[in-house]
Amino acid sequence: MILIDQLAYRSKLCSVNGEEKFIFTLMTLLFCVISRSILLAGIVFAATGILTVCIGGIPAARYFRLLRIPLAFLVLGTAAVVVNISRIPLDGFAVPVSGWYLTGTAAGLMQGLRLFATALASVSCLYFLALSTPMPELLEVLRRFHVPCLLLELMLLTYRYIFLLLKTASSITAAQHSRLGNHSLSATRSSLAQMAGAVFLAALKRSSAQYDAMESRCYDGTIRCLKEHYPAKPREILALILFEAGLLLITILTWR
Repeated sequence: MILIDQLAYRSKLCSVNGEEKFIFTLMTLLFCVISRSILLAGIVFAATGILTVCIGGIPAARYFRLLRIPLAFLVLGTAAVVVNISRIPLDGFAVPVSGWYLTGTAAGLMQGLRLFATALASVSCLYFLALSTPMPELLEVLRRFHVPCLLLELMLLTYRYIFLLLKTASSITAAQHSRLGNHSLSATRSSLAQMAGAVFLAALKRSSAQYDAMESRCYDGTIRCLKEHYPAKPREILALILFEAGLLLITILTWR
């Protein structure tokens, strides 16, 4: 299993009702996007971090290591919005470079900060759901919300084959490294192409074998999985309502 999936099964929040976690994530994400408030984004980032690390028991080092991946994209995306190249310095900041300026406006800086905070808080919401809810449980929650069964089965099969294909690709890459298949740039390109081709053929072969196995077990168009339902607790529902009401109030007060 990949790291996020392992952490989701080990989380102390794994046994919390799936609908609660899904509704919490969806509503919190919605308030983040609507309000674009730095204050609300800070509250959401702190709340989801506390739930994931302190209550869920996910190691803080791994949580922040996972955050570094989207953080790099957020920094680059925000810089593209804030920074301009001009011969005239603007009122926010200006860095001279060979007769030109890397510059921006104060309004642009504020807009970039608001965009960065909103995106980071939204990512933390999704990480909360991913690090506390295993994929089979999430699919069952989506089923209860009447998502089409065909889409859910495609998600389940894709989820299953991610691990198989990653393992195949890792084995092929290790074999290529042991035979000096990456000693030069041209060899690396050739090895990568061969690995991609082998993984593609393995995917076709495994999918055919999977379908034959399902047919031999009386597959009728629906994949049935064992599921365990965790009932919602009144105190959890109350905490959810109070938190979302607070976010709604902040959204109304900061609405422009």
